[in-house]
Amino acid sequence: MALDDREQRILEEIERNLYAEDPKLAQTVAKTDLSVRIKRRQRLAAVAFFVGLAIMLGTFTRFWYLAGLGFILMVVSAATIAMSMRRSRLDRAASFSVSDWMGDVSTRWRRER
Repeated sequence: MALDDREQRILEEIERNLYAEDPKLAQTVAKTDLSVRIKRRQRLAAVAFFVGLAIMLGTFTRFWYLAGLGFILMVVSAATIAMSMRRSRLDRAASFSVSDWMGDVSTRWRRER
């Protein structure tokens, strides 16, 4: 969605104020890449899945409740992997940018006023 001149000036003013008030936050936001967080979450979920599998296979004959917890860990991990894969697919299609997000926020703010 393209911004008109007035909205563009407002957005630029907000960005200048952000850089002036908190330059570290502004740099962090500018460098933030959501794909890194998604990949990290996927790796952690994969490790948790295999830990749950090991717990389940190692304890199902003697400690059924631990095996059940291992199974629950596997299910939660698999769901996390599936959701993060879906989100990364949607993010690639949407091509997220901070300026688009700021435009959406300012539009919502104006509507609510």
